[in-house]
Amino acid sequence: MKDQKHSIVVEAVSKFVDSDSEPVAGRYVFVYTITISNRGEVPARLLSRRWLITDAHGREQEVQGDGVVGVQPYLQPGESFRYSSSAMIATPVGIMKGSYAMVTDDGERFDTEIPAFTLAIPRTLH
Repeated sequence: MKDQKHSIVVEAVSKFVDSDSEPVAGRYVFVYTITISNRGEVPARLLSRRWLITDAHGREQEVQGDGVVGVQPYLQPGESFRYSSSAMIATPVGIMKGSYAMVTDDGERFDTEIPAFTLAIPRTLH
């Protein structure tokens, strides 16, 4: 049975930023927009993030830190929070995935998975 108390859903959309990228130098920049939705039964605050960014050569970057874009959003049941950020990799295709550490009002901590999503320049993948 799925845990209805803690149900945080994460959706991601990425876009290649040609103007900030330098393919000849192995610099591919992507902007990603994340929507975090609390579909659970209790409020929760996002404390920290952990990202694993993998390029097409299998090189991994791990990024950890407090909150997202300088905030630790507090989500009541039914609320969502959306933000955008960016990532740079050395190949035209990569993957990002990770997790958010969350806490409820009563101090209960839980992790929410950020499902893997693709970073790819247009017309690279079919």
